[in-house]
Amino acid sequence: MWLYLAVLVGLYYLLRWYRERQVVSNLRDKYVFITGCDSGFGNQLARQLDLQGLRVLASCLTEKGAEQLRDRTSDRLQTVILDVTKTESIAAATQWIKERVGDRGLWGLVNNAGIAAPITPSEWLTKQDFMKILDVNLLGVIEVTLSLLPLVRKARGRVVNVSSVVGRLSLFGGGYCISKHGVEAFSDSLRRELSHFGVKVAIIEPGSFKTSLSNNNRISQSFREAWDHASPEVKEIYGEKFSASFVGPSGSAVWDATSAWLDEQCHVCTQDLNWWNPAPRKRSDGKA
Repeated sequence: MWLYLAVLVGLYYLLRWYRERQVVSNLRDKYVFITGCDSGFGNQLARQLDLQGLRVLASCLTEKGAEQLRDRTSDRLQTVILDVTKTESIAAATQWIKERVGDRGLWGLVNNAGIAAPITPSEWLTKQDFMKILDVNLLGVIEVTLSLLPLVRKARGRVVNVSSVVGRLSLFGGGYCISKHGVEAFSDSLRRELSHFGVKVAIIEPGSFKTSLSNNNRISQSFREAWDHASPEVKEIYGEKFSASFVGPSGSAVWDATSAWLDEQCHVCTQDLNWWNPAPRKRSDGKA
C-alpha cells in the first residue's frame, strides 16, 4: 500500500514538474511591462529579457534612469516615466502601453517598483510613514494591475508580483512587511479571479539582495530620522542605548545577509514569463 502511495505521489510531482516547464513559443513577439527599472532587479530583468529578444516596456521613476537603461539595451526596449503613486501617471503609462502593444495585448506585467525605509520599531512612526510605503508597494501594485488587466487578459498573459519572504513572516517594524503581506493576499485572490480567463498570477519572494532597496546607509539614515522625530515619551522609554544598538546590528545584518547577485531572482521571474504554467509562488534567496 505504501509503495503504491509513494508511486502516486512521485507521479503527481513529476507531472507537475513537466506541466510547469512547458515553454511558451514565439516569445519574441510578446510584450512585457516592468515597473521600477531605474536600478536593481527591475533594471537587470529588463536587460536580460531584452537579450532574450522579448519586447520590453520598462518604466522608470526618473529620466536619468530611463536614459541609462536605454544606453545598455537594444532598440527594441522602450522606456516610460512612471510614478506608481500617482493615478494620472499610471493612466498616461497605460495609454502609452496600449499604443505599442495594439491588438496583441500585454503578455507579462511585472510589478517590481518598491521602497523599504523606514525600518524601525512601529511605535516611532506616524500614519504617514506607513502610507509612504503602502502607496508604492501595495496600492501602486493594485492600481497598475487593474489599469493593465484588460491588456493582459487580451493576451491571456500573466502578472508577476514581486513580494518578499517577509510577506509571509514579518521580521521588523514599519510598512514594508505589511505591504508585502498585502501583495501576497492581492495576488492570491487575483489568481483565482483570472484563472477563468487563462491569465496566470505568480509571486516572487526574494530573500535579501544587494540593491538600493537594501542599502545599509539608506536604512540607517531612515532609522536615525525616525528616532529624531519620535516623541519625547518614546525616546525616554527606548533610550539612546536602544537606538545606538539597533542601528548597528540591524544595518549590518541587512547588509551581511545580502547577496551581490540578482541572477537567481531574474531567473525565477524569467521562468514565470516563459513557462505556460508557472508556480503560484517561488522563493529566490540569491542561491543558485
